[in-house]
Amino acid sequence: MDQPELGDQYIAGMILLGVAPCTAMVFVWSQLTKGDANYTLVQVSINDLIMVVAFAPLAAFLLGVTDVTVPWDTLILSVSLFVVVPLVAGVITRRVVNNQTKLDKLGATLKPFSIVGLVGTVILLFGFQAQTIIENPLDIVLIAVPLLIQTYLIFAVTYIWMKKWGQPHQVAAPGAMIGASNFFELAVAVAISLFGIHSGAALATVVGVLVEVPVMLSLVAYANKTRADFAINEATS
Repeated sequence: MDQPELGDQYIAGMILLGVAPCTAMVFVWSQLTKGDANYTLVQVSINDLIMVVAFAPLAAFLLGVTDVTVPWDTLILSVSLFVVVPLVAGVITRRVVNNQTKLDKLGATLKPFSIVGLVGTVILLFGFQAQTIIENPLDIVLIAVPLLIQTYLIFAVTYIWMKKWGQPHQVAAPGAMIGASNFFELAVAVAISLFGIHSGAALATVVGVLVEVPVMLSLVAYANKTRADFAINEATS
């Protein structure tokens, strides 16, 4: 693969990460910052609904700007499998198991499997891309830098904006985390479907996974460190 084509694939992978807001790990970040669980759930639900109608058009438009032809059936299938199916399954489960105690027990039972699935997915992704990562450290840096800038910038804008609007810390922290983090599972799936598992686009999304966890943990630490600033702001307002 020539360098211009590889560069286009790197950009495509980063675009796919950018247009897919997080709907899973953000629950972890919210809990670590003692965020409002109800707000987090509502915001994630809204993200899911937005992605159902907006992810495919946004991805197709932005990839088209970079002269990447995108088959719509692949985008729609990916959104259906990773967003629509889980949403429908959740609604059906809620209606069938119409008891909060039973739902809590079901959630506790399924939680270990979801963790194993997530960890297994990450291990497989890094396993397929390990050789490329080792052989191209400069490319990894070039991919990581814009992803770092994007994540920190979005968090800063959202966090400061919410503070100025007088939002409590338990809303501002998860809100900023939701804006800054990405739905990497969907981005990886689309990148692999469009370009192949050993492609530059797939590598970019995998680097996104590599970057996101330590970056988000650093933002969790910052949010917790600045919790008192929100308390002062609320007291003087």
